[in-house]
Amino acid sequence: MKGQKINDRYQIIKSIGEGGMANVYLAYDTILDRNVAVKVLRGDLATDEKFVRRFQREALSASSLSHPNIVEVYDVGEDNGQYYIVMEYIDGKQLKQLLKKRGKLTLSEVIDIMLQITDGLSVAHDAYIIHRDIKPQNIMILENGLVKITDFGIAMAMNSTQLTQTNSVMGSVHYLPPEQANGKGSTLQSDIYSMGILMYELLTGELPYKGDNAVEIALKHLKEKFPSIREKLPEIPQSVENIIIKATAKNPKNRYPDARAMNEDLRTCLDESRSHEPKIVLPYPEGDEEKVKAPKNNPVKDKKGEIIAKNITENYDEQKKENKIIVILLAIFTGIVLVITSIIVLLPFITSQKEVLIPDVTNMLPTDAVTILQDEGFIIADTQKEISSDEIEAGKVVKTDPVAGTKRTKGTSVTLYVSTGNSGFVMEDFTGKNYLTVQGTLEAYGILVLIERETVEDTDVDANQIIRQSVAAGEKVSSGDTVILYIPDVVIKYPDFTDGTYTKADVEDFCNQYNITCKFVEDSTGSGHKDGDIIKQSKPKGYTVTAGTTITITIYKEEDETLECNPLEGECE
Repeated sequence: MKGQKINDRYQIIKSIGEGGMANVYLAYDTILDRNVAVKVLRGDLATDEKFVRRFQREALSASSLSHPNIVEVYDVGEDNGQYYIVMEYIDGKQLKQLLKKRGKLTLSEVIDIMLQITDGLSVAHDAYIIHRDIKPQNIMILENGLVKITDFGIAMAMNSTQLTQTNSVMGSVHYLPPEQANGKGSTLQSDIYSMGILMYELLTGELPYKGDNAVEIALKHLKEKFPSIREKLPEIPQSVENIIIKATAKNPKNRYPDARAMNEDLRTCLDESRSHEPKIVLPYPEGDEEKVKAPKNNPVKDKKGEIIAKNITENYDEQKKENKIIVILLAIFTGIVLVITSIIVLLPFITSQKEVLIPDVTNMLPTDAVTILQDEGFIIADTQKEISSDEIEAGKVVKTDPVAGTKRTKGTSVTLYVSTGNSGFVMEDFTGKNYLTVQGTLEAYGILVLIERETVEDTDVDANQIIRQSVAAGEKVSSGDTVILYIPDVVIKYPDFTDGTYTKADVEDFCNQYNITCKFVEDSTGSGHKDGDIIKQSKPKGYTVTAGTTITITIYKEEDETLECNPLEGECE
């Protein structure tokens, strides 16, 4: 209820959302003096141990993630039987709301949004956490263009052994990967499929698969070929369609291995070097090819439907011969199964190796890291990979793949990621350019971009055009730095309608353009005016125009001269 305090700290302001598992409230943190979002497990579920454990797992999964594009979790607890999670309050719109308003988004906007989503999910995927419910309703977008991924409510650590029921289909059916529709478990590539669907929807304003019910849509995810986005939007580059094709492949082997790989592809998809990229050919077959069984002979029935006789093979000897072959093949197959079973049972005893932890070699020279890893029995990959880092100096190890702390058997190949240092970005003069395009470019380098509006009186300026920037051209910015882009907040002011250049029609045009109610009155007093002159205005020159208001315009009207004589009696002067 409004005013109620949770844990004697979080004071409820209002309800801002209801879900199948929990209700969300806007609350005030009385200790840290800030607004927060509090997710409280529904009362009818708080006594269900299964739901409580799932709810708590949501908090643990989300609290381990720290990234600008992921909603931050502040606190987790229980108060008088109420299980709650305290999260960052996002004052923005759902991506779904933006789609409903705009219909579809521009290519540059979509690439920017997808770069932010994949960047945030990269952190989750690095921790082997799957979101499992990527859809526009779970993506928030702030006024400055920053994207926030919300609701890791059905996220699951891949190496978790608890709550196996989380493998069931829980995501929204329109974004459901084929493997989940088929009742199989989720992988990192399940999120990739959902992001491919989301990218298609943002560009076209439509969902790829529609149906009358959830089952029909799920079957289409399994069986129906994914529609070509270039057939709907021919202007879309092939490099962009290739990303969607790869992300929405029905066979997970054909998809990106994780969100980071998809993010890297998105970064270069609009580069000139990829302008003539051919259509991608997926290396693995899509879907299972079902074997078609031959129809059985149908028995012969009379008019009442009773069986008279069964059909028999025309050539009995040939059938007998085929039966012998089948028996021989079955015997061979049985023998093979026995051999394979024996190998499976005995092999672990013969070749069993103890799994060991991959050591943390972060901030070491590659030569030292190689020595440590080889001492533990691991093989070092021939090719080292380079990666930009703000924290690790150039030439030292940033991370390994598989990551440090995970268990692997001796002989596993380990790839070293070596720092190239802080590559940074040299600022250009972005004045006059579209702020959305510039914002996407800067955020691709990990730079936080803030958009601020600055009052201007030039009515001809483009509202999306950058008028100045907080960091001058030529200066270098790095990942984590903040750049402010200033765009115009155009202020319209009333002109001087009484200067003799405006007519009544001009005033009407002005009022119609800026949604102002115009009231005209006539006045015949005064001198030095001619009929139709504008002599007064209720809103003076320089006054700010506000839509929906009224301005009164006074127009000079000459008095009519009336006849002082009777025309029938003579001429009138």
